[in-house]
Amino acid sequence: MMALLGAQLVITLVMVSIIQKVGPHFSLGRWLLCSTGLFRYLYPTDEELRSLAGVPKDKGKGKKGGKHVENGKKDDSFHIPRNLDIQLETAKVTALDIIHLRYYSEYQWLVDFSFYSTLVYITTEVYQYFIPLKDEINLSMLWCFLVLCFSLKLLLTLTVQYFRGEESVGERSTVIVTGFAYLLLSMMILIVDENNLELGLDKAYKSFNESAAAFLDTQGLDSKGPASKLVIKFFLALWCGLLGAVFTFPGLRMARMQWDSLKYCGESFLWKLLLNISFASPFVLVLLWVKPVSRDYLTARVFTGMTGPIMSEHAFESLRLIAVVGAVILRLSLMPIYLQSYLNMAYHRLEEQKKEAGRITNVELQKKIAAVFYYLCVVTLQYIAPLLMCLYFTFMFKTLGGYSWDGLFVEAPSAQECPADTPITPVTQILGEGESIKQSAQQFTLALDNLKQVFTTEVYKGLFGFATWWSCFVWFATTSMGMVYQSYFSHV
Repeated sequence: MMALLGAQLVITLVMVSIIQKVGPHFSLGRWLLCSTGLFRYLYPTDEELRSLAGVPKDKGKGKKGGKHVENGKKDDSFHIPRNLDIQLETAKVTALDIIHLRYYSEYQWLVDFSFYSTLVYITTEVYQYFIPLKDEINLSMLWCFLVLCFSLKLLLTLTVQYFRGEESVGERSTVIVTGFAYLLLSMMILIVDENNLELGLDKAYKSFNESAAAFLDTQGLDSKGPASKLVIKFFLALWCGLLGAVFTFPGLRMARMQWDSLKYCGESFLWKLLLNISFASPFVLVLLWVKPVSRDYLTARVFTGMTGPIMSEHAFESLRLIAVVGAVILRLSLMPIYLQSYLNMAYHRLEEQKKEAGRITNVELQKKIAAVFYYLCVVTLQYIAPLLMCLYFTFMFKTLGGYSWDGLFVEAPSAQECPADTPITPVTQILGEGESIKQSAQQFTLALDNLKQVFTTEVYKGLFGFATWWSCFVWFATTSMGMVYQSYFSHV
C-alpha cells in the first residue's frame, strides 16, 4: 500500500482511522480537565443560606398571601447579609460536570485534533529523517495549518463575544485599543534593520519577488514582481494587529492566573520557580531573534580561553526551535495549577464579599460562585489556543524553512538541497499544443511545480519565522501588561 499511496498518505489515513476508533473512547481534552486533580467550589443551597442567615421559610397562604407567581414559577429569592460566614464545599471536576459547559465541544475538538496532529508531525519527521522526501508535499504541514486555523477561529469567536453584549463596553474598548496599539507597534518593528532584529522578511521578499517574476515571465507576462514591499508589510502589520487583539484577554487572563498561582503554591520553592520560568520564557524566546543579544553573542563572539564561538549557526537555529517547544511544553504541564488558581476565584470572591456591608440576594450570590466554573472551558481555550499557535508556527517554521532538530548534536550538512535559484522551466518547452487529457494533466502538474518554486525556502523562513517571533512577543507582552495591571490594583 505504501508503494501505491506513499508513506505520508498512509500516515494520514492511519491517523484518521485512529481518530474515528479511539476518539469516542479517549479524549485528551477531557482527561486534562477531569483527571489532573481539579476541584470546583459548590454554591450553597437556599436551605443552607436560610439556616445561616436565620431567614424563615415562606409558607404559602393561598393566592393572596403567597409570593408573586410568574409563568407558573415561584420567586424564591431572599436577601442575606454580604458578610455572612459561608463555608463553600468542594467537589472533584468530572466528565458529567464539564460536558454541559459552554465551548466544551470546541475545546475538546481543538485539544484532541492538536494531539493527533502532533503525532502525525512527529511520525512524518521521523520518517523524513531516515528517508528524505523527494518531490512530495509534506502532509503534516496541512495538519499543522488546520490547527492554526482552528485556534485562530476560536480566539476570534471568543473576542467577538465582547462586541455583541451591551454590558461589554469596557472589554470592547480594551480589544480595540490593544489591536491598534499592536498595529502601530508592528509597523515600527517592521522597519527595524534586520541586522538588529533578524525576522528574515527582506530575504523572503527578495526571493519571492524574483521567483514570482520568473514564473510570470514563463507564462508570457511581463512583470518585475507581484507586489511592493510596502504593501506586503502593511498587510503583515494588519495581521499583527489582529493577532494582538485576539491575544488581549487570553494574556490578561493568563496574568491573573499567574498572580493567583504564586499565592496558591504557598511556600513551595520548586513550583514558584517553575511558574516564574514559565512566565519569563516568552521573553527569552523574543530575545533569541535579537541578533546582537543572541546570534552574535553565541555564534560570532569568541570568549577568552576559547578557540571558537559557543555554537555554530546550525546549532543556534535548532536551539531556537527547541526553546520554543520547551516553553510551550512547560506551560502545558503547569496548566492544572493555573486552572485550579482560576477555580479558586469562587472562594476569593466570597471572601472579598465578606468584607462588604449591605445585603445580597441568594440568587446573586449563587450566580457569582457558579459563574466561575461555568466559564472554565472558555478560560481553558484562552490558555491553550495561544500556546498551540506558537507551537505549530514553530513546526511549520522548522519544516518549511529547512531546519533540523539535531543541530546541537550533529554538524550541518555541507550540501544544500533544492537551491532557491533553481530555474523555472517554461511549460511550452515540454508540452505540445494537443488538447488531450494526458497533456492537460502534464501541463497542470508542471505549472503546479513551477508555482511551488515561487514559494522558496527563504520565503517560508521569513513568513513563519516572523509569525513565530510575533506570536511569542504578543504572548509575553499581553501577559506582562496583565501582570502590571494586577500589581497596580493589588496595592491600591
